[in-house]
Amino acid sequence: MGMRLSYLTVAVAALLTAACPYDHLLTSNRGIAIGGGGGGGTGPDALAFTVQPSSATAGNIITPAIQVLVRDSLGLPDSAFAGNITMSISVNPVGGRLSGTLSVAPVNGTALFGDLVISTSGAGYVLQATAPGATTASSNSFTIFSQ
Repeated sequence: MGMRLSYLTVAVAALLTAACPYDHLLTSNRGIAIGGGGGGGTGPDALAFTVQPSSATAGNIITPAIQVLVRDSLGLPDSAFAGNITMSISVNPVGGRLSGTLSVAPVNGTALFGDLVISTSGAGYVLQATAPGATTASSNSFTIFSQ
């Protein structure tokens, strides 16, 4: 009887995970980690800059567009994240003003900030991305040159 139960358990597990796109993720207890990509895991989401701000000229759009990714607690993109991501200056060496679209809804877990401008030249600016229910991310430092 015990052998039949083992076969039945394996068959049920195979059926349940056959259509799961994350069946390659194993937990530390050899169980299948079902989740990720759509808000899986149990901890808070985390923000990460996937395209960092680059140096630009004061008053001009920072290019390429800055991108922020929402990752679930498994480290996978969270395509189900529904909050807006807000961008601000966290280190402001000379009192510059950030303008453009400062709050963006992510699409498939990625928020694109394509029109950000800083008004004043200076070295050492750092941007900060925040969103409700997610840990904050800070960019690398960068320079805004004078015109």
